[in-house]
Amino acid sequence: MVFPENRMRRLRSSEAMRKMVRQTSLNVTDLIYPLFVKAGRAVKEEIASMKGCFHFSPDSIVDEAKEIQQLGIPAILLFGQAVQKDEQGSQAWAEDGAVQQAVRAIKMACPQLLVITDVCLCAYTSHGHCGVVNDAGKIDNDASCELLAKVALSHAQAGADVIAPSDMMDGRVAYIRQAFEENGFYDTAIMAYSAKYASAFYGPFRDVADSTPTSGDRKTYQMDPANIDEAMAEIALDIEEGADIVMVKPAICFLDVISRAKAEFDIPVAAYNVSGEYMMINAAADAGVLDREVAMMEMLVSIKRAGADIIITYFAKEVAKLIK
Repeated sequence: MVFPENRMRRLRSSEAMRKMVRQTSLNVTDLIYPLFVKAGRAVKEEIASMKGCFHFSPDSIVDEAKEIQQLGIPAILLFGQAVQKDEQGSQAWAEDGAVQQAVRAIKMACPQLLVITDVCLCAYTSHGHCGVVNDAGKIDNDASCELLAKVALSHAQAGADVIAPSDMMDGRVAYIRQAFEENGFYDTAIMAYSAKYASAFYGPFRDVADSTPTSGDRKTYQMDPANIDEAMAEIALDIEEGADIVMVKPAICFLDVISRAKAEFDIPVAAYNVSGEYMMINAAADAGVLDREVAMMEMLVSIKRAGADIIITYFAKEVAKLIK
């Protein structure tokens, strides 16, 4: 059939028509909202490098959690910040740590809200790396995994529903799963940062978490942005070790990785719409060169269209309000 019989514009003729034939829908239940918690009381401090985002103390974060639950967003992802740092990041597994306190408070106030906790050492170590640095100045992979398992177990003991290791150490999912099995946390899920790339788009977050390495970079453990086969191998290993959900991070520059992961693995795939992607939209909107709301939705729909089942995004509250 040729023009004029075949007119593709017929199905674009009105908003109602476009909605009726739309192939990809973004839902509130697809979203996870990241939150930042630090020690203290009655703290709600706006973060200069992350427009619209805040640092909360464990008590004040409860009101935020209640709002998120009321919006229908099913889950939050908690990141902590250390008061005192050391070479091992020992505050990361402290029973009275900010994350542990926040988990207990949120689960008491909002038992139906899924609480996911980021597990890493970078915000707690004096050197800013995601693992233990040995005497030769290199990351000790296995020693790091042992500590990451301690952090994960402390979060599970506080009541976290899902643990999300973001360090990219080899074998850390197996260490964490073993710690959970040995301590009776059979139902605690693991959402692994399986394909986490060494990306320039983490800049605003590193300012928020005060986690920029004091020397070197993270290229020896985070992935080379040029590689995709390696990402599939990382995902396969994490699934074998006991991951329940796998993640690709960042999202926008790695839509092909999300798409291939969804095609190759029968497991939920999450994508992290990271701080740099979030602030790109904000900066462009503030400069008057694009419509913030339209650009936000286009970006998130593209991540969903690529195959992501779950999207972690700082836009989650705004999207939930728009959809409602």
